[in-house]
Amino acid sequence: MSKRINKVNQLIRETLAQIIREELSLKNTIIVTILKVDTSKDLRYANTFLSVYPANEKDYVLKTLKRESGKIHKALHQKLFMKPLPKVNFRVDNNQEKIAEIEEIFDKINNE
Repeated sequence: MSKRINKVNQLIRETLAQIIREELSLKNTIIVTILKVDTSKDLRYANTFLSVYPANEKDYVLKTLKRESGKIHKALHQKLFMKPLPKVNFRVDNNQEKIAEIEEIFDKINNE
């Protein structure tokens, strides 16, 4: 991956985190972390991978992000001034849940 794409990914990641934290109305008990942003080579799309805590709220978070996507895109455009500005797609990364399940299994094995 090129240096430019890496810089764009990092910039979008930081800016989206700020927008989600400051401008969206999520429940106070929910923590959303942006794990990774993968921007296409032509800068048209940015797949954004999220971690949601508690995990049972991930559907609520995805629905909220989808509903607020216009507001998010507008805020992103105002802060970045990129042309083209990538269309952001949000996805929940379930790897953290799988890691926790595996660790729990290892703990059970070690305690037996």
